Amino acid sequence: MQLLSSLRAAVLLALISLSVHSVAQNELRASISADYHDSLHDLFVHFHRNPELSFLEHATAARLASELRDAGFTVTEGVGGTGLVALMENGEGPTVMVRADMDALPVEERSGLEYASTAKQIDPISGREVPVMHACGHDVHMVSLVATARQMAARRDSWSGTLMLIGQPAEERISGARIMREDQIWERFGTPDYAMALHVMSGLEAGIINVTEGSPMAGSDSVDIVIHGIGTHGAAPHLGKDPVVLGSQLVMALQTLVARELSPRQPGVVTVGSFHAGSKHNIISDRAELQLTVRNTNPETRQLLLEGIERIAVNLGRAAGLPEDKLPEVSLNNPGTPPTVNNDELVKRVRGVWKQQFGEDRVLAITSSSMGAEDFPYFTSDPAIPSVYFAIGGSAKSDLDAAANGGPAVPWNHSPMFKIEPELSITRGAEATISALLDLMPAQ
Repeated sequence: MQLLSSLRAAVLLALISLSVHSVAQNELRASISADYHDSLHDLFVHFHRNPELSFLEHATAARLASELRDAGFTVTEGVGGTGLVALMENGEGPTVMVRADMDALPVEERSGLEYASTAKQIDPISGREVPVMHACGHDVHMVSLVATARQMAARRDSWSGTLMLIGQPAEERISGARIMREDQIWERFGTPDYAMALHVMSGLEAGIINVTEGSPMAGSDSVDIVIHGIGTHGAAPHLGKDPVVLGSQLVMALQTLVARELSPRQPGVVTVGSFHAGSKHNIISDRAELQLTVRNTNPETRQLLLEGIERIAVNLGRAAGLPEDKLPEVSLNNPGTPPTVNNDELVKRVRGVWKQQFGEDRVLAITSSSMGAEDFPYFTSDPAIPSVYFAIGGSAKSDLDAAANGGPAVPWNHSPMFKIEPELSITRGAEATISALLDLMPAQ
């Protein structure tokens, strides 16, 4: 009888706990939804209509800073250029960082949306006026961050610690996080105990969460190769050394790095994205230039690929008979970015929270087939900060169903036709972030 009573009590406590969680879950979701219809949708439209390029996010950063101040955060602007850091101290506990990137792309929007961007800016890299579009969903990221800020400020009795919200510039240039680190962000504001970032993804149903152990985003390096030749008339190739022929051999030879030197189970990419040489039909130039993107998911692969590129380039120059002072020159175009590596234990922890919050079928663990890169690891790799980078689906189910039935393909991120379903993307992104934060920062 006593055992039966104990079992009944345990079941009753479990039901009460489940009921309390369900009430809190429904209240949070309803509150975020109401905020979306009251003001977050308009904020999203504002950001979408007024995109700004990397390093030029002045108005964007000012508006984001204003929204976070209004939510009760202490905001410091001008961190690493146009970056900002917003803090809310709420007693003892861990410091948790949440990042949203702010920049847009030099893309002319052709989405057909009524609030499509018509903005233009002078690109600081090329010096040309270019159309600008939020073609990668950073507008969603910022609005989700604002929603998170408002909800966490309203729930201070439910958590304890320091919440750090970051508006990061120049993610599309793989530069903003590094520049914020160079501006002593951790030394000035404190090193987080945990870090989080989300990215909205086209091709994944709106509201679906995808989070994986390991490396969800690749590391990336930009490599330049200058091939020297000996110029001559096109009718007398034997009197020169043709850098176009050598460059063509090099483009093909570089593919053997992944095909024959990297383990078949280890991902890596060597892509030659640009090949420039010559000025006229009948002139053999004395110079060719290649631009490469090199992708990896760990330091060992990065070293193998970068060392292999230089070895192949230099020795093909020797094989072509170039003198030692004219061998190909290989250089890194920028510092590159390490791969984004999630903390496996933290992934398991937040995945459990999200499955309880949204249901088993709404939380996936799909390994990406892309080798896209991010500069988020500049925040998390040195010193090592346990972090989770996750994806929120952004495509309307109706668009995905139509594509599956032979209709138009769903445009991916960076496409001029890119568009997402904003309400569920923003509200689900905020709810996922908040529920993870409440678990990581329990009330003392």
